[in-house]
Amino acid sequence: MAIMPPNPRTPNFSYSSFFSPLSSMENLTEVVTTTLLDPQSVKDLGMALAMGLGAIGPGIGIGIIGGKSAEAVGRNPEAAAKIQTVMILTVAFAEAVAIYALVVALIVKFV
Repeated sequence: MAIMPPNPRTPNFSYSSFFSPLSSMENLTEVVTTTLLDPQSVKDLGMALAMGLGAIGPGIGIGIIGGKSAEAVGRNPEAAAKIQTVMILTVAFAEAVAIYALVVALIVKFV
């Protein structure tokens, strides 16, 4: 059943009853712009997104590095010292990306 607009030819017709949802939509817009789009809320959301998304890549990268280095040591135990050195260096580079994300999140929070 389709919702039909009121017929203007009927007695006691009023457009205000037909457009009353519009006024509630204006109230909803006011609520959204005053509470959800508050500058502090947007800063907090930006900080959370910067840190959250910035930590996903290094987390995955460090997991892959650890798995592959364990696999490499398992295949060639004599080269464990060289593999460990390279692994620590690459983990440090991956972790640097997470530190950059932390710096960006702090800049968003406090500036």
